[in-house]
Amino acid sequence: MDTTALRSAYDRLLDAAALLDLPDLGDAGDRGWNADQILAHLLSIDASIAAVALGVVAGSRPTFDNRISLDTWNLDRIIAEHSGRADLIDHVRSQATVLCDIADRLSGEAASVLVPSLLLSNDALVLDQPVPLAGLIDGLAEDHVPVHTRQLLDLRVPVPFPVPGHA
Repeated sequence: MDTTALRSAYDRLLDAAALLDLPDLGDAGDRGWNADQILAHLLSIDASIAAVALGVVAGSRPTFDNRISLDTWNLDRIIAEHSGRADLIDHVRSQATVLCDIADRLSGEAASVLVPSLLLSNDALVLDQPVPLAGLIDGLAEDHVPVHTRQLLDLRVPVPFPVPGHA
């Protein structure tokens, strides 16, 4: 598989994550996930898809179900296993590399294996059907990682510019 687009998507995400050191970045105003939960979600998804890919290579027929990566208890557990946001970011970086390295080595045959998949988003069913393994991986680059990059960027609180003559 060609992971150029996926690697680029993660580069943009990690650039956005570099802004996470700002003290005003963290909680979503719409009761959405905070920055750490977004990062934990990405770790969960990436590990799940890497496990599916390795399962396919091993000859098993795994399934993909993203519900565990949406579970707040699981996200909190992942966050607690890290020493802070910088550690979460480093883990996202290294795990994205692992996932891309696995995908780079997939044969065309393995990439075309249909994986029974269940995807939810905001408590709504998005997908409940088999998807080629390559489709799961490409979906990260085309949609999943960019959506979460945007979420991270949206968490930034605009800093007002001082108006001359006003304190």
